[in-house]
Amino acid sequence: MNQIEKNSLLIVAGTALFMIMFGIGSIPLLDPDEPVYAETAREMLAAGDFLSPRIFGNFWYDKPPMYYWLVAVAQFIFGDSECAARFPAALMACGTSVMMYVGITRLFNERAGFWSAMILTSCVEFFYMGKAAVTDTTLLFFMTGALLSFIHKRYWLMYVCMALATVTKGPIGIVFPGAIIFLYLVAMGQLREILRMHVIRGLLLYFLIASPWYYAMYTVHGMEFINTFLGFHNITRFTTAEHANRVTFWYYFPVIILGLFPWTGMLWQAAKASVSESRIDDMRKLLFFHVWWIFVLLFFTICKTKLVSYILPLFPAMAVIIGWNIARMQSRLRHNTTFYGWAAGSGIMFVLLGVGWIIGAQYLPEADFSLVMLGVLTLLLGAAAVFALLYYRDIELASWLHVMIGAVTMCVAFAFVLPVIADRFSVKTMSSVYKEQCEQQTPVYVDKFLRPGFMYYAGKPGIEMIPQTGALTDALRDGSKKYLLVRGLEYRRVQKAGPLPNNVRTVKEISDIYLLEQN
Repeated sequence: MNQIEKNSLLIVAGTALFMIMFGIGSIPLLDPDEPVYAETAREMLAAGDFLSPRIFGNFWYDKPPMYYWLVAVAQFIFGDSECAARFPAALMACGTSVMMYVGITRLFNERAGFWSAMILTSCVEFFYMGKAAVTDTTLLFFMTGALLSFIHKRYWLMYVCMALATVTKGPIGIVFPGAIIFLYLVAMGQLREILRMHVIRGLLLYFLIASPWYYAMYTVHGMEFINTFLGFHNITRFTTAEHANRVTFWYYFPVIILGLFPWTGMLWQAAKASVSESRIDDMRKLLFFHVWWIFVLLFFTICKTKLVSYILPLFPAMAVIIGWNIARMQSRLRHNTTFYGWAAGSGIMFVLLGVGWIIGAQYLPEADFSLVMLGVLTLLLGAAAVFALLYYRDIELASWLHVMIGAVTMCVAFAFVLPVIADRFSVKTMSSVYKEQCEQQTPVYVDKFLRPGFMYYAGKPGIEMIPQTGALTDALRDGSKKYLLVRGLEYRRVQKAGPLPNNVRTVKEISDIYLLEQN
């Protein structure tokens, strides 16, 4: 069995803590998802009811309770804050990095484990989602645990992880690992392995852990829970698009290109090498990770509702393939070895992203200097990485420069860019304006997208207005005294249809979010 090196483990853990924990309290909760989880946990804690998630004072059947429980514990220990809301997700992300190092080291070798963990930890999608107060990294931790447990033949642990994943995000917790494992066994012609996986007893263990909350919810809330949770939030989201403009087969390709940065340029070469350059034993193991990422990508490509966070579970598999390839090249380095493929792929990505940051500065004037500096640093460090490959043929140096680019991207984004543009994505500042300048007894109507954040920061649920349904027009038509909190897109849509009533004035406009008063 390959040995875990203490120094490598400390480097992975330290890097993960820095990449994930840095800046988790530097920006407000971003609408609409983060405030939902923070507010739901807060209301469960206030009500002393840890069975039924609730928001706006009403029961809420969107997700199982795992992340709400974790946030409630964090709020109880650390107080109610952005940092407390994000801490459980960050902790799970750090745990996933360490798990990757240990699991892949045991499976391949120490260098493959080290670089797989470092690649995952320093890629954009992972460290961004690791700082977000949402369920995805908690699901990732348990799902990765289930899949690595399978490949290591730790079947009892696999069932436990699948059960905890199910308590985190629903049926996907068993459907994804189960489908990936089954397809891998089919591809390998090893379906008889199922007989050694303790399936009957394993499923009993799974249901013993996963089912009590679901049964209790059904007992208390009946078919309303089943129809809303399983019907709408699982089946309907798969078959019906929540965002019609995202129903394209290529939606996730840009997400992967940016999300895997700064390692994107190595993916094709690593995937090719995993087939043409691997030993038979390694090839069989690598096939598992190919089945893993391909299944996740195909499933969510077919799924009608698409979100950037949905494909987070494929990034560990891609990180393993790239990490294995780096370890392979290090172990087989000869005097005539060249790295033209790696240098070309990474060089193109560094140029695209570096120039992209610089061009993007003109669209975000608040952060223009920071984005230009990020673009320049990306180009300079990228050039250094390419030079290290072509001139020195130094794989270790080039790999560390990739990690450095990921760290620089994270630091600039969370220290300089996101804090100054946060008002574009959060109602925290506008909620303060409302509390300071508005009569608190007067009714307030709130855009559905902004409502969770307004509830969290202003402490009022408001009256929901669903965009593109005429809700804002109807609210203005009755002429009664009220406040209205709307996004600029909906505000301009109503203005285009006709002039606003004379008794409507703008109390405040912040980053295209409008607080209106009708008097």
